[in-house]
Formats: sequence, C-alpha cells, structure tokens
Amino acid sequence: MRTIVAALALGVMALTTQPLQAQQPGTTGAAILGTWQAELREQRKDAPRVVIVRADSSASYGTETVRWRLKPDSIMLALGGEWVTYRLQVKGTRLTLSGGDLTKPVSLTKVGPPTARPDSIPVPPDPDTE
Repeated sequence: MRTIVAALALGVMALTTQPLQAQQPGTTGAAILGTWQAELREQRKDAPRVVIVRADSSASYGTETVRWRLKPDSIMLALGGEWVTYRLQVKGTRLTLSGGDLTKPVSLTKVGPPTARPDSIPVPPDPDTE
C-alpha cells in the first residue's frame, strides 16, 4: 500500500526545492487536489482504493499519510525517508500513476474535494531537509 499515494496515488510536486505548486492558485498542482477513488476493476493489493491529496503537501490512503511534491509530468512521494517518483497524468476527473514501484499503471477518479488532515497526524518530513 505504501507504493502509491503512494498513488498520488497520491503522490506530484514542485520543481526542485521551490514551494509546492498545489499551494499556488491556478497551477497544475491544484488539479490533483481532492479525494480520488480506484474503479472496482482497478482494485489491487499494491494500490490503495481511496487517496486524499491535500494542498498542505500531504496525501492519505488507508492508514498512511505521506508528503508529495510535483514535477512537470510526475509526482514524488516521501516513502521511508526518500522520494519515490511516479509518472502522473491528469485528464479531467481521471488521474493515472505509473512507474516507481508499481507493477502496472493505476487509474483513479476524482470523487470530491480533499478531507482535512486530522491535527493529530503531522505532514511527514521532507527527505531533502532531514
């Protein structure tokens, strides 16, 4: 399960060490914010069923919360103290992740806005600053 959101997941980040694009209104990063759900035919053991991607650079799936960062055509997720990069495609309400540690692409459909991250769950540290 850590592999996606590790599916966004979800996931999709700022260039190098610049601020997260998702925090800058009108950028591509805003397109990935929300609650994403895998289609029934897409459910797999190496991918989560529901992924929540927030503007605070956190993403949650199952019991996991990860930090994300966008690059032009990919999302990086902080997993186990290092960045794992996934190719990212967003078209309308459909998000597809591939590469990284995924054996095959994962597609998710946007089903709503992101839910708030509980105050008791911190945004994981940035591996570049640890």
